[in-house]
Amino acid sequence: MKKMWWIVGILVLVVLVFGGSCVGKYNQLVTLNENVSKSWAQVENVLQRRNDLIPNLVSTVKGYAAQEQKVFIDVTEARAKVGGATTIPDKVEANNQLTAALSRLLLVVENYPQLKSNENFLALQDELAGTENRIAVERMRYNESVMAYNSYVRRFPNNIIAGIFGYSRENIYFKSAEEAKTAPKVDFGMQPQGPASK
Repeated sequence: MKKMWWIVGILVLVVLVFGGSCVGKYNQLVTLNENVSKSWAQVENVLQRRNDLIPNLVSTVKGYAAQEQKVFIDVTEARAKVGGATTIPDKVEANNQLTAALSRLLLVVENYPQLKSNENFLALQDELAGTENRIAVERMRYNESVMAYNSYVRRFPNNIIAGIFGYSRENIYFKSAEEAKTAPKVDFGMQPQGPASK
């Protein structure tokens, strides 16, 4: 009879240890998954900040460069796509398009020296630059939290527990836009100065 109690005791101990390990792994899974959600929410916060700055920036530039309608339309359309995006992949793509449109807008500014000295524009440009830096930091943090979650979900035996509770790998990472992979062309050639004076 004593032998039977020993076997039951050992089985209960094994079940408790295994159950405790499963609970711990599940709780870690939940924590990492929530961290991904929190990181994405922070990315959206800084993207919204940029989105809020754009109308003021566009109207300031418009006052000086009214003939650049195509650039203004591109920025406005890209901003509308950001507002209409509902899924994370759509939001990532829409924000990449907005980043490209903003880059073109800032290139237009180079043609207008009087605009570059406008205090309102300079303040908006500084705010936008600060916001872009925050976006880069939050995107990096989001990618890190997705990587930590994915690594945990794919490890054995965590993958079994994740599968049982319906947790799967996240497939959304921020990557650089295709335009960023192409080096910009720089021309230091001399521009004609007009007819030479004799």
